Amino acid sequence: MRRAAMFLVAPLAAERRRWALWLPVAVGSGVALYFSLPREPMAEIGYFTLALGAAWAVVAYHRASSFIAALISTAAALGFVAAQAHTQAVSTVPLGEQVGPAWVQGRVVGAEQVEGGAFRIVLASPQGEADTVALPDRIRIRLLANDPEPALGAMLGVRAVVNPSSGPVVPGAFDFRRHLYFQGIGGIGYAVGHARQLSPPADTGDVWLTALRRNISATIGDAVPDPTVGAIATALLTGEREAVPDAAYEALRDAGLAHLLAISGLHVGLVAGIVFVAVRAGLAAMPRVALRYPIKKWSAAAALMAAFGYTVLVGSPVPTQRAFIMTGLVLLAVLFDRSPLSMRLVACAAAAVLLISPQSVTGPSFQMSFAAVVALVAAYEAVGRSLNRMRRHRAWYTTVLLYLGGVAFTTLIANLATAPFAIYHFHKFASYGLVANLVAVPLTAFWIMPWGVASFLLMPLGLESWSLVPMAWGIDGLLDLARAIAGWTGASIPVPAMPTWGIAAAAMGGLWLCLWERRWRWLGLVAIVVGFSGIALTPRPDVLISEDGRLMAVRQEDGQLTLSSRRRARFVAERWLARNGQRDRPVWPETGVAADGRLNCDPLGCIYRQGEHVVALARDRNALADDCRMADILAVPFWITGQCGATTVVDVDDLALHGAHTIFIEGRDVTIRQATPHPGGRPWMPQR
Repeated sequence: MRRAAMFLVAPLAAERRRWALWLPVAVGSGVALYFSLPREPMAEIGYFTLALGAAWAVVAYHRASSFIAALISTAAALGFVAAQAHTQAVSTVPLGEQVGPAWVQGRVVGAEQVEGGAFRIVLASPQGEADTVALPDRIRIRLLANDPEPALGAMLGVRAVVNPSSGPVVPGAFDFRRHLYFQGIGGIGYAVGHARQLSPPADTGDVWLTALRRNISATIGDAVPDPTVGAIATALLTGEREAVPDAAYEALRDAGLAHLLAISGLHVGLVAGIVFVAVRAGLAAMPRVALRYPIKKWSAAAALMAAFGYTVLVGSPVPTQRAFIMTGLVLLAVLFDRSPLSMRLVACAAAAVLLISPQSVTGPSFQMSFAAVVALVAAYEAVGRSLNRMRRHRAWYTTVLLYLGGVAFTTLIANLATAPFAIYHFHKFASYGLVANLVAVPLTAFWIMPWGVASFLLMPLGLESWSLVPMAWGIDGLLDLARAIAGWTGASIPVPAMPTWGIAAAAMGGLWLCLWERRWRWLGLVAIVVGFSGIALTPRPDVLISEDGRLMAVRQEDGQLTLSSRRRARFVAERWLARNGQRDRPVWPETGVAADGRLNCDPLGCIYRQGEHVVALARDRNALADDCRMADILAVPFWITGQCGATTVVDVDDLALHGAHTIFIEGRDVTIRQATPHPGGRPWMPQR
């Protein structure tokens, strides 16, 4: 036992200068703990734990091991408190039940064009008809495809259906309801009639940034005739990605290039770098200024302002926040003649993002962007000395080889670091990402983004086509590359869903591998392997039922899911199939027996047999008499009244209350899991 303790204590003591890097990890763990709870905790718990941890740190200041444990506990409590306080500050009131079709009117505070040409708007302070329930402070509605672009700030009315935000498609999946809660949106819907402007735009000043993005998007659309290329240019310059066609986005994702559409470190760094170089070159051309004044610091200040403006313009998503904080710290170091430590720079950025936007820890943007940066910094720390020796050779071919090798090495490390999170969230792995990025990253860095930055300067002069047209050439080449690589055999490998404990183990293993410097860091590989083993060890549901009951699925003998409908709830179906790691979309037979013999259907419904259990999946109420008599599990998309002999029943009441259901059948045991086992237990859930 003592040997085991010494095995850990000795390297821990030797890694003293890296201890501080684990404080943001503790903060993130506290945030993750808060969001993983099924019910909202008492506010006093977090504050009490924070005070207790701080007191412990004061008492244990002179005992190293106890002091470290106290700091870690305090940081975790700080993350927990920050997440809870931020959640309460948002105070979005979710819609509890469907409204409409009904007349709804409100002020337009957001509008974005989605695929197909329709606009999706956000209405503030919406009002419905007198006999409808009260609406949340903000709702999001998709207008009809042929409706014109709404004016920001104007009062707009439309006949629409407004629904509560959707919960997870299966228990444990991404919670869209929570995501919209933190955007201030309490309900989503769609128009069933044409929108009508009721008053001219009000000059309130709170939509100017959205209006600026819309103007830039319109300018790009006028200069770039190809709608797909224009949508990608808009995504790169304003952060609005909704208009990018699904086919183009899928090609980029399958080729491992989807990260280029996320406004992240590459884009912010390029904007800051281009401005820094341009300003410094311009000032250096004036000898009197260059010899008398600190033009390097002036250039850093200009680059900092440009990076800040770009971050605000694109709406400050998490990767951009992280990139701006890191870029800002580097530029501030230039201003104050400091050399910041790279990994500490990442730690500061992570802590800042976690405290400013704690809800981001649950999303792929935060996880993938920080995973990539932490891994890259650790990797370049390991090979830094070798690179410095190679840079001493000034031959031109050495510079070229170093750049190409750097792109390949960076892409490889970033792909490996983000692979667990890509599998967890998107359930696929891009096999040829390294090859694609060897071409795409230089194309983006040296052609697409420089022309994009130039377009910001030329737009006020009306000369934006001079830069947007060559930018479009580069984007067109990027799309051709993505489509070609996405068409290669095995370009995108579907992977079944990884459990939450699996991604947690893989993330902790990756951090252990990257944050420590000594040989014990390789123990992190064990945790990563354990995390990936969760893909094979996690049981898969035998029956799936969507939140509204419109879609069901059952598992075939070969492990594939077969759907009750090809047309209904397409997004839910795509998520189910992706989580199962399959591409095909088999559908239940209208009548007759499915190929594996487990499913037998008629016009009234289907009977699914799994082991000793009989599951009735009714389509019509007329099937209830027989189904209740012969089945021990019954799932129906309507209300059941009266007595039913089935042991387990899932009807519309259960779905409305608990969301999507999954049923696991193992021998004689039947387990039902619900997406919302405690309805109303969290602020983003409708209070019932």
